[in-house]
Amino acid sequence: MQIYPKHYCGVFGVFGHPNAAELTYYGLYALQHRGQESAGIVTSDGKIFRAHRGMGLVPQVFDGDILHQLVGNLAVGHTRYSTTGSSQLKNAQPLTVDCARGQIAIAHNGNLTNAARLRDELESRGSIFQTTVDSEIILHLLAQPDANGSKNPFVYTLRKIEGAYSLVIMTEKELIGARDPFGFRPLCIGKLGDAWVLSSETCALDLIHARFVRDVEPGEIVIINEHGLQSIQAFPEQQRRAFCIFEYVYFARPDSTIANRNVYKVRVEMGRQLAREFPLDADLVVPVPDSGNCAALGYSLASGIPYEMAFVRNHYVGRSFLQPSQLIRDFNVRVKLNLISELVRDKRVIVVDDSIVRGTTCKARVNNLKEAGAREVHVLVSCPPHMNPCVYGIDFPDRSKLMAANHSLEEIRKYLNADSLNYLSQAGMVKATGLPGNSFCMACYDGNYPVPFDPAVDKHIIERRNGRGASLTETLAQERAQIKLL
Repeated sequence: MQIYPKHYCGVFGVFGHPNAAELTYYGLYALQHRGQESAGIVTSDGKIFRAHRGMGLVPQVFDGDILHQLVGNLAVGHTRYSTTGSSQLKNAQPLTVDCARGQIAIAHNGNLTNAARLRDELESRGSIFQTTVDSEIILHLLAQPDANGSKNPFVYTLRKIEGAYSLVIMTEKELIGARDPFGFRPLCIGKLGDAWVLSSETCALDLIHARFVRDVEPGEIVIINEHGLQSIQAFPEQQRRAFCIFEYVYFARPDSTIANRNVYKVRVEMGRQLAREFPLDADLVVPVPDSGNCAALGYSLASGIPYEMAFVRNHYVGRSFLQPSQLIRDFNVRVKLNLISELVRDKRVIVVDDSIVRGTTCKARVNNLKEAGAREVHVLVSCPPHMNPCVYGIDFPDRSKLMAANHSLEEIRKYLNADSLNYLSQAGMVKATGLPGNSFCMACYDGNYPVPFDPAVDKHIIERRNGRGASLTETLAQERAQIKLL
């Protein structure tokens, strides 16, 4: 079965509403597409934090009785898919701490590239970690009493961490939102009457009838309390922007608006751009639901070739303890999407998908179409080939498991059993957004990583920790001594 890119996480927060927990529940419900592993809500009444976290989908983790117990007019929520840290309850967010600064709760969307180094430094100074997620590092930095003399612990903390992060942080009486200086992850501000709302995407604001105010700017910290909203730019010198373009391609919900661009319209335009770059003679344009729907529609509109929903998605697929591979061939593929054979028989079919990572599911779709009698099957992908892993929060596999990184276009086409295969160009993808190319991170396509990282050092630190060996400083000193001896 093809491994699609796993989602990051969804973060949500409410300040100044008597039903903050309930609103946060609905907000997380709208952000469920960003993570299906665990969910959590922490509330504050100005004095006491109340929390509930659990494994599973939002409506599985919460019910009316639980929400009724989450008292307070402040709340922060999180829905998670693990990109750093294993899948277990102790890693579910929001994380909380009670320290000299008071109680703090944090919900984090993203991935820190210097997490191993920072954790090593903190542990060497006596910090004890309860989880394996990089988000806990941020809590430890915030909890330090003096923050190295900084007047603002949030500015100090953000300048210490590197990588991708959109944060929603709650103290006993404040709600804080922050984005990394490159703006990898989305985060927006809304108003509901006198209450303030922070959310990963605008679709969650729509669900609770909140009014969109604006996006949190890259590098910005917004502090919301009884006096209103205060804005601090933690990185006034930062110029480069690197918003993850895969949000537009796949991750964000099509009814969300990011950087004043509706995601649905961008994806339709990606399909139109595909039609301009790869005009084909065919009878039908068929999307792979749901991620290929918009681009397939755009291709159909631009080409004049009819659009048909030949694949029908089962929206109620969950985990099964039974794996009936011996009884039903390709069960894991067919249970999610079933083909209406009558629509494709004797037809030349264009299949549009948002991405091909490993290719096994796409191959199954092509075979399904040909078994149903399709005369030709042409595969179009609404983004460029994925050539590199992501270190900023998308769980792309390592390079050895990326189909396009290890095989030519013709080799992939033969593997898929397709009559043709084409990917949208990087320039065409950017053009569809209507934004300048230098405002995006496209490292998974072109290998240009905006934030430097050293996987070898991180691997060494993790192995040293697991082995309880020498510290990084000691090891580097030993290595330098070895060099001198040589």
